[in-house]
Amino acid sequence: MEVCALASASSGNCFYIGKGNSGFLVDAGISCRRISESLDLIGRKPQNIKGIIITHEHSDHIRGVDVFSRHFNTPIFVSEKTAENSFICSDNSLINFFDKNEVLKLDGFEITPFLKSHKAAEPFLFSIYEKTSKKTVSVITDAGFCCKNVNEVISESNFSFLESNHDVKMLEEGPYPWPVKKWIKSDIGHLSNNQASLGVLEHANPKLKHIVLSHLSRTNNVPELALKTFKNLLKERRDLSPKISLSSGDRPTELFSV
Repeated sequence: MEVCALASASSGNCFYIGKGNSGFLVDAGISCRRISESLDLIGRKPQNIKGIIITHEHSDHIRGVDVFSRHFNTPIFVSEKTAENSFICSDNSLINFFDKNEVLKLDGFEITPFLKSHKAAEPFLFSIYEKTSKKTVSVITDAGFCCKNVNEVISESNFSFLESNHDVKMLEEGPYPWPVKKWIKSDIGHLSNNQASLGVLEHANPKLKHIVLSHLSRTNNVPELALKTFKNLLKERRDLSPKISLSSGDRPTELFSV
């Protein structure tokens, strides 16, 4: 199994999961052109994308869905409540609905959606299992806190794209209006560096070998601080030593093997 964060930041999120030359996307919050260019950078073709799975309706997660799906005739998988609260695609024949805990089978993968806490109609995180390798990848962004579902999925993961959105001090001292700060820090906001690293410290299995810190705020975080927070806290677990990488809103990560 191979995975990549094509982009992950407040400006746009899009994750690639695949094997061989084909795969699927979790979210498409960047333009069709950028998705295609990013896939080209990692040696993959947009024509071989078998589906787009949507976490929730915010624009930084669905911005490129309509154009990409229609241009490449790519199926979209989304919950009914998410679709009811946003414009997903002008071609309804491409839209397929899923429900919580329903296992989606796509391109040799088993994808299980779990509810999470975020200010959206019906926000999901995903646990993605590949039978041949018996490995599990998780995509956990836009979560207000480490709820039971988040913790359980962390505990099952071999590889995780995990939100590390903000440093609390930077957020509190930063330029955002107080209502926005209050929302970001709330249980329907975003995971801080400390919340995310504590989730891993308390719930990860030693089989977790790699974490890609995702959805970092450009205003309320810096990559070095996010990395430092994780590395300092995870020292408390001698049985846990995952590689920690960073995603970006400007360019894809490398194509990681799981």
